[in-house]
Amino acid sequence: MSSGPPAAEAVPLPAIPTPSGLDGNVGTLHLFFTVLAFNAPLAIAVGFIPVVVSYGNGVGAPVAYLAAGLLIFLFAIGFTTMSRYMPNPGGFYAYISAGLGRITGLGASFLALLCYYFMIIASYAFGGLVLESLVRDTLHGPDVSWWVWVLVLGVVVSTLGYFKLDLSARVLTIALIAELCLVLVYDAAVVFQGGAEGLGTQSFTPAAASSGSVGIALLFGLTCFGGFEATVIFRDEVQSPERTIPRAAYLVVAAVTGLYVLTTWVFVQAYGPSAVIEAAGADPTGSFLGSVENYVGRVVVDLVTVLLVTSTFAAILAGHNVMSRYVYNLSLDRVLPNVLSKVHGRHGSPYRASIAVAVLSLTGVALLVLFSADPATLYAVLFGMFGYTLIVLLLLTSIAIPVYFRRNSISVSRWKSTVAPALAFIGLCVATGLATQNLDLLIGGAMIRTCGSREGVPSRMMIWKVSEF
Repeated sequence: MSSGPPAAEAVPLPAIPTPSGLDGNVGTLHLFFTVLAFNAPLAIAVGFIPVVVSYGNGVGAPVAYLAAGLLIFLFAIGFTTMSRYMPNPGGFYAYISAGLGRITGLGASFLALLCYYFMIIASYAFGGLVLESLVRDTLHGPDVSWWVWVLVLGVVVSTLGYFKLDLSARVLTIALIAELCLVLVYDAAVVFQGGAEGLGTQSFTPAAASSGSVGIALLFGLTCFGGFEATVIFRDEVQSPERTIPRAAYLVVAAVTGLYVLTTWVFVQAYGPSAVIEAAGADPTGSFLGSVENYVGRVVVDLVTVLLVTSTFAAILAGHNVMSRYVYNLSLDRVLPNVLSKVHGRHGSPYRASIAVAVLSLTGVALLVLFSADPATLYAVLFGMFGYTLIVLLLLTSIAIPVYFRRNSISVSRWKSTVAPALAFIGLCVATGLATQNLDLLIGGAMIRTCGSREGVPSRMMIWKVSEF
């Protein structure tokens, strides 16, 4: 694959026709919402924020999201600069290959495939459980097994993935706007009512920020930026990629950081610094819904349970589209069978790669059913594995960026080509070390056993709602 031609000065390369044939007209905002959907803001607010508070650094949890956001911002500086010289939309795989060589890049490509596969299977399991509980416990409908609802989700996701990215982007935009509005309504309600103990800034003090397990908090914070590389993976399907990609990337970093710092701080204020750790630890998901009911009311709790389904669906669709492009680009580079690089003549989509990802994903779910695996436990484990592999990919890419600029003698500012990537590398080294040190807790320890059970996320959340009302 091409590593991008050297340039004598820091100007964008002219548009280079690629043999991909992918087509699309996605603008900055639609690309922004497509990437943001990968992170499922409502699902993270309900299921992750209380866990970061109870198992991470407690009242200082907002600082963990702020630190993760600053780290990704530093990473994005070199990443988006390099995107101007990389016509190949292969994401981390293309960047690592260009900087560290094809062998390392190929290894990273399969690590990335595993990364997104973990995320998709975990999201399908989570979505199936949410739909099962919503229909049975909230809507008082038929008691249908979770995997049946996974099939329903799979059919819809596969259908949308077959068509041009523009269609998926519109669907994701609608879903994201709805859940973002709901989260912001909750934030505003808690702030307007002054919280449980009055609004304060204790979360941002050094003592609070360094309390508890900072490593776990940082790991969850970085995981919330999953899908960030999608800004470059969809390069051939966006308008004016030299401008659209950096704009969308920085919008994602700013929005994700701002939203999670704000909502985590609001959650702390909702219970008060003296009570939030105990409340979150006693009931990680029910605690968030409890605060929603207390400050906004039952109607909004009902909306949360419905939009949690759309939030999870949006994350699955975004993950499916990203992995489809990965399979497509690897096929185009002759790493995977060439048959998977076929582009639909009318829709301009990688439809064969999309079908392959759909089959692989539903096969993974079928194996869970075949071996009678507990989907709630496994989804938590798979999310942990997704987070760990994501951090490793970020680390490798942060090494590849300055190496690429040096090898190709490309004239860009030292801050963009070396300093910012180096700072990101140092931070990601720390994050990788913490992830390795806490690997048991991340993918199979006490936290998983507490939250990941059929009485936990998300079933306990739905059961809590029904029993309260």
